[in-house]
Amino acid sequence: MEKKVDKSKKIGTCLGMALWVGVAIIASQFIVGYPLLWILGKYTFNQPIWTTIYSTLVYIVAAFLVVILPKFIKDKWKTTKKELGLIELPTFTDIGIAILGFVATILISGIILGVLQSLHLVDSGQAQNVGYSHLQTGFDRAVAFIALVVITPFFEELIFRGWLYGKITKKIPVGAAIAIVSILFGALHGQWNVGITVGIMSVVMCIERELTGTIYAGIITHMIKNGLAFGLLIMSGMM
Repeated sequence: MEKKVDKSKKIGTCLGMALWVGVAIIASQFIVGYPLLWILGKYTFNQPIWTTIYSTLVYIVAAFLVVILPKFIKDKWKTTKKELGLIELPTFTDIGIAILGFVATILISGIILGVLQSLHLVDSGQAQNVGYSHLQTGFDRAVAFIALVVITPFFEELIFRGWLYGKITKKIPVGAAIAIVSILFGALHGQWNVGITVGIMSVVMCIERELTGTIYAGIITHMIKNGLAFGLLIMSGMM
């Protein structure tokens, strides 16, 4: 009976951590977004530079709420570099695993989305809303690129495959941890087709962390995926 209670407590703690990450991500959008709109006006986010500033601040606030704030509440909630997966430096092995991970993500998600579309359960062609549209100048494209291909992958890996995964794998089996992180990551993207793709990518990047002990391969995989998507959106005229 004691083991069952202890196991339930661990699962509850892990789900609570996942909920905290979700709340922090959503709350950060309001914490940053409303003051910017109030100060700069309702057309603020029509300008790529302000969209980039907004998204960067959102991730910084979210990272503060998730990674740093808990240690001020209880010292035992302090996070180590090992838990974050930020030990040592990226290696060529990380790069190789990241490329293989990207290929695996594309193949697996393509097959699953193809099956789901054939069953009319999802529209795999639905474009993802990335917060940018009609980028007119090279500067616009540069700041959008920095936000989507550099800033987003780093902070999302730090929060999801870093803090959350690093914390909950100390309490529950790896498979359960991968499921919690990946379902949450997919759900927060808000679109079925995108959620499925990034959920699968999350599974792959969690496995990459298991293989390497760090989040560097995941960051690179994430950057490749976002970079390719960015290029395709530019070429198609959708951004």
